[in-house]
Amino acid sequence: MLLDIVLIIAGLIVLILGGEALVRGASTLAAKVGISPLVIGLVVVSAATSAPELAVTLDAVLQGEPDLALGNVVGSNIVNVLFILGLSALVMPLIIKRQLVRFDIPVMVGISVLLVAVSLDGTIGLIDGLLLLAGLALHTVMSIILGRRESAAAEPVAPAVNTRPVPLWLALLLLVAGIGLLVLGARLLVDGAVGIATALGISSLVIGLTVVAVGTSLPELATSIIAVRRGERDMAVGNIVGSNIFNIGMVLGLPAVLFGQGIPVPPAAIALDLPLMLATALALLPIAFTGFVIARWEGSLFVLLYVAYTVYLVLASTAHDALEGFTDVMVWFVLPLLAITLIAVTAYEVGVIRGRRGSTTRSG
Repeated sequence: MLLDIVLIIAGLIVLILGGEALVRGASTLAAKVGISPLVIGLVVVSAATSAPELAVTLDAVLQGEPDLALGNVVGSNIVNVLFILGLSALVMPLIIKRQLVRFDIPVMVGISVLLVAVSLDGTIGLIDGLLLLAGLALHTVMSIILGRRESAAAEPVAPAVNTRPVPLWLALLLLVAGIGLLVLGARLLVDGAVGIATALGISSLVIGLTVVAVGTSLPELATSIIAVRRGERDMAVGNIVGSNIFNIGMVLGLPAVLFGQGIPVPPAAIALDLPLMLATALALLPIAFTGFVIARWEGSLFVLLYVAYTVYLVLASTAHDALEGFTDVMVWFVLPLLAITLIAVTAYEVGVIRGRRGSTTRSG
């Protein structure tokens, strides 16, 4: 147990160092080659920060732990939106670019719907994996095309705020070093956390949805918060959206293609976790379309929802006596109140936007 705690602390330290190097290298690279930080976050950084998920999923399938593989990806996507975006918004409100609203977030929702659809028969097979990989490939190509068009029409990309420009070779070195440190840090942390969770007798699916998901999502957390603090809010949001797309397309799609038997989908995941993953993706749409910003109060709401979800998983896995009361409170009070609040806020924001458009039209 003591060794597991040491691994967790060491993993956290390495993750912070890796996130710092990755953000500095990626933002400088964006400035050097004329690609927006948003596209760097959507494509390069998201693929890099999803490397731990890919490594853990491939290893889990090889070791005969498919529940851990699926739980890792589904849990990571839930963590990315609710916990990491929530914490990042608490540090600083996140401004959302129009490309994210018009293209990337709808793609994230679409590929999430595709994952739920191909999982309903209880297995993610070869054809399902090819479809997921095709969705990822299409998003990557379109992101680069849209990003280059935006860069050509806009001002030249400036270096990151509070970051001194570095030579191109050093930016590439920082990028590679950051990726390596993130993978190493995540592996150390996951090994320690899985050791503790296993000792407590928690199931593979729950370990994947919680401990491993949080552990393999820590690169996204480190990268996003460091990016926000350095003024690269585009990279922070793009990293999360791109990472979710990459997790579904590559991290689940590739093992489904490589391993002939496919990836089994537990009934519990079909009943709760996959629909919740889709719901978290959908939750970004009204926030993004109304104010093009994720405010601090919205970030705190996301974090509280993630805490509630984690508490439910722990209570359910341990068959705790408090599970029934907790479920009743969430289903009959918290979730309806949340739905009413979101509908009211969205309606208010839409009314404000329409009022501004109307006053602009009259003044013109």
